[in-house]
Amino acid sequence: MTDDSSLARALLRSLLEGDEQIEIVGEAKNGQDAVDLVHELKPDLVTMDLEMPVMNGMQAITEIMATRAVPILVVSSVADALNAYEAVASGALEVVGKPEYDSKTAAEFVAKVKLLARVPVITHIRSRAGAKAPLMTPATPLTMVQPSAIVNAPTGYRRAFAIASSTGGPQALALILSRLPADFACPILVSQHISDGFAGGMADWLSGLCKIELRLARDGELILPGVVYISPSEMNLTVTPSRRIALVEQQVKEVYHPSCNALLNAMASVYGRDSVGIILTGMGSDGAKGIENIRKAGGATLAQDEASSVIFGMNKVAIDSGSVQQILPVGDVAQEMIRLAGNNVFPSLEANRP
Repeated sequence: MTDDSSLARALLRSLLEGDEQIEIVGEAKNGQDAVDLVHELKPDLVTMDLEMPVMNGMQAITEIMATRAVPILVVSSVADALNAYEAVASGALEVVGKPEYDSKTAAEFVAKVKLLARVPVITHIRSRAGAKAPLMTPATPLTMVQPSAIVNAPTGYRRAFAIASSTGGPQALALILSRLPADFACPILVSQHISDGFAGGMADWLSGLCKIELRLARDGELILPGVVYISPSEMNLTVTPSRRIALVEQQVKEVYHPSCNALLNAMASVYGRDSVGIILTGMGSDGAKGIENIRKAGGATLAQDEASSVIFGMNKVAIDSGSVQQILPVGDVAQEMIRLAGNNVFPSLEANRP
């Protein structure tokens, strides 16, 4: 456990030590302590705060992943959400908010720690200057399409895409969305399991990697082509028959937030054969039923393969159900999305090409 606050470390200890399968082998009060203890104790998982003296969490993650790679779970405040996803780019597996002491929170946190401790990770090679290596290197310079660029864009489009993801999803989304061109002429709606309050930080982080516009979904807004809509964690992202965003209350029985099935089921109902469902890495089975419904509606269905998945869980369930038409490495998903989208581009963008 790594946190400069003794109270925060005590809380994490109290949440974890009740599980007989978990042994807390060390506590670090800053990033340098964490680096030293990782080499000395060789833990199965490290929890990492970001804002700390001596060496901050980002620096520690970079050092650990370059010298002795180990699964890292960032446990940080919502106020540091953007930096938390920069930590994901440096090699951390997932981000959660600092938990509160209650039975539900404790159970969820313990389950996540036990799951991530079993995930194999690889060494991240640093650049010669010592900075973290980029998550991916786009073939062309990244440019953002600002909202003003799509005001006059056509609202008609042939297909709409929905992406469902969980553990390992932010890394997969970064790789996929950064490879889509600025003139990708279909909307993309994303339901990514995430801790409350962190969706905005993830959206900001992804925006810095993408050529197309990416935003946190807002209730009632018209779904436009060439825009990626990220679901907030506190509500489920769905769509209305008039092709507008609808953020709806979550059901008590839903374990993961936001619900992937809620999005995929709505896409199947509204877009039918023109819907494309994509299910990526993640634990559990959320999204598998929605993928099945898109397939039944005549839409296209894709799933990330096992080899490129951090957790081969929800995508495996969807594949085993027989509802997935194509199983692809994460690096091939963007190209297939471009193929499925066809040759439609924004006329204004096409006219400005050299």
